[in-house]
Amino acid sequence: MAGTGFAEQGQDRRPLDLAARLLLLAAVGALLLRRRRPAAAAAVTCAVTLVYLAAGYPYGPVFLAVAVGCFSAIASGHRKAGWWSLGGLWAGHLLLVHWLYRWLPPEGDRGAPWAQEGVIAAWVVAVVAAAELLRVRREQWAAARAEREAAERRRAGEERLRMARELHDVLAHSISVINVQAGVGLALLDSDPEQARTALTTIKGASKEALDEVRQVLASLRTPGDAPTSPAPGLDRLPELTEQAAGAGLTVTVESEGRPAALPPGADLAAFRIVQEALTNVVRHSGSRTALVHVAYGPGLLRLRVDDEGPATGGDAGGSGNGLVGMRERAAALGGTIEAGPRPDGGFRVLAELPFTEPDRGVHRRCPPEPSEETP
Repeated sequence: MAGTGFAEQGQDRRPLDLAARLLLLAAVGALLLRRRRPAAAAAVTCAVTLVYLAAGYPYGPVFLAVAVGCFSAIASGHRKAGWWSLGGLWAGHLLLVHWLYRWLPPEGDRGAPWAQEGVIAAWVVAVVAAAELLRVRREQWAAARAEREAAERRRAGEERLRMARELHDVLAHSISVINVQAGVGLALLDSDPEQARTALTTIKGASKEALDEVRQVLASLRTPGDAPTSPAPGLDRLPELTEQAAGAGLTVTVESEGRPAALPPGADLAAFRIVQEALTNVVRHSGSRTALVHVAYGPGLLRLRVDDEGPATGGDAGGSGNGLVGMRERAAALGGTIEAGPRPDGGFRVLAELPFTEPDRGVHRRCPPEPSEETP
């Protein structure tokens, strides 16, 4: 209102009256809706401004209301509404100052010079360009924010899946050993107390190890990012695994082929868990009391094979049904594969291939140097 009062000085236009001030108020008041209804706000502001100009009132800050309204509409994504509103005002202004001025107030008004239209066109282009730039930047910010949120959700899901696999593998193996030994202890409690004592000792050792591993897994939840207090299990713990299986009545033979290589922690843990889950399935679901674990080292590839003679017991051993799924997920995370199923000659076989990148030899000094010729 004040700015237009100063701007009318020196203009040969109609003086501001109540109708003019009401039009100015309507043009600016429509901007209150630009957050919730940006398209309507731009259209109303441009329409009221066109009426204001057609009535012969002086030029002035009313065009700032037009700029704000159309800028907000375009920047918020209502591009067509902002463009059409601004374009309609420009076209209407052309008609007013170059044709309709003869019949509109004020009397004796003359047409505007065409050079003035260049300035107006530059002003319109500047508003549209600034609004489009802000709109594009907002879309980029929104896309980047959505990508970050999706990445965070994906990382959280992967972490939950990793924790679920770890807990499943730890508990499934230990509880299977405890279940078998508890049955042995109950059966021999009266007839052979010494053997029952041995079974209880095995239960105690298996439960303690399971508790230690569960505490380690849960500790990473309480203190994310902290280093684990003990190293993750790997193939160097296969002797412990075979001892636990022996406590459950399963005789495990381990064979190795090729020159052992230093595995990255992820591949080493995955290999250990795959063998552990395969032996757990033998204890649960196979009538065989023997199993063969074959570990073959190749250039950048680790092959694991776990065989048992069968037959399948067909009974419910209390498993969750996620063992094979977990093994496949571990292998897939490393770019490897898992094949599990009955053998043609009977029994069951789990075959895993895990690619890996060998660590720096200077860091892992316990590994022997590469042979000069390929190991058969």
